[in-house]
Amino acid sequence: MLQRTFAKRVAMMRLGTIITAWVLLSACVLGCEAQTRYRVLCHLFDGVPPPHGVAPCDGGPGGVAVAGGGRASRGKESSENKAAQYTEHGPYAAKLCDGCHQRQTNQLILPVEELCFNCHVFPLDKRKVHGPLASGGCIICHNPHGSGNRFLLVSDSQGFCLYCHRREDVSGNEAHQGLDEACTTCHNAHASDNDHLLR
Repeated sequence: MLQRTFAKRVAMMRLGTIITAWVLLSACVLGCEAQTRYRVLCHLFDGVPPPHGVAPCDGGPGGVAVAGGGRASRGKESSENKAAQYTEHGPYAAKLCDGCHQRQTNQLILPVEELCFNCHVFPLDKRKVHGPLASGGCIICHNPHGSGNRFLLVSDSQGFCLYCHRREDVSGNEAHQGLDEACTTCHNAHASDNDHLLR
C-alpha cells in the first residue's frame, strides 16, 4: 500500500514537472518577443535561425556549442575575426533550404558527411588532409546556416582548433613559442602537401 502511494506521488510529480515545463516553453515560444523566443529555442534545438538583428546563440560570450556537448572557450580573438559580421551561408540566406533538406521531412538530402561536397570542391588529392574534411565532418568547424566568424566558422580559429588539439601539445611545440597568431595563419585547415598542414 505504501509503495503504491509513493509510486503515485512520483508519477504525479513527474506529470506536474512535464506540464510546468510545457506551459513555460509554450508561453515563451508563443508570447515572448522574438529575441527571447530565439534564445530559448536555440538552447533546446540545433540550427535555429536567428531573427534579423539578433546575435546567434553559438557566438555568445560564453563560448560555442561543439561536438560532444562541450563548449569551446572563446580565446583572444584573432585580427582576422575581429571585424567579422554575422553572415549566412548562401543557400540559407536565399531561403533555398531544399538545397540541403527535403521539404516535407527537413531531413538532409544526402548523408551529412557527403552534403558539403555536393556544392563545394576541396583538394582531397593533397598529401595531408585534415581529419574532419577527410571524414566529411565539415560542421565540426563550420556552421551550415550562419556565423559571426569568417568562413562560417563555429568560433575564432584558436577557439575551435584547441577544442580538438590539446593546448599542452600545441604550446609545448617549439615552433609555437611566443606566437599570438591564429592557427590558420600558418596551417591550412583543409589540406596541404606539407607536414602538419603547413601552408
